[in-house]
Amino acid sequence: MIKYRLGFTQGTFDMFHIGHLNLIRAASEQCEKLIVGVNSDSLVSSYKNKGTVVPETERLTIISALKYVDEAIITDSLDKRTIHALLRFDAIFIGDDWKGSERWAQTETELAEAGAAVVYLPYTENTSSTLLRDKLKDY
Repeated sequence: MIKYRLGFTQGTFDMFHIGHLNLIRAASEQCEKLIVGVNSDSLVSSYKNKGTVVPETERLTIISALKYVDEAIITDSLDKRTIHALLRFDAIFIGDDWKGSERWAQTETELAEAGAAVVYLPYTENTSSTLLRDKLKDY
């Protein structure tokens, strides 16, 4: 069910897992072209105060190889207005675990003013890179 010409989603995609795949696949089903932003190592370090397990170049290679992804780019900003100004996407896709948060409510307003939609997709429960990282500590 294609609703948008150009879609965008963004993430760290560290230790790629089924939740990442579910988000990207669902986003691709709603747009003609999907661009995926892979957060740079420096960006991740700046807001998570920890490094990634998989370096940005490898994460970019993994995301680029997915059949659901038309283009993958390294992103150095969490400011969706800045990214929208560069890419001019029609919709940005994010997990519905962010729905109702102050940050994304503001993003909805800002992007609506620019003519882009925020689309919330089902969050995959019980899996995350943080959970995987914690499990690896047990080994």
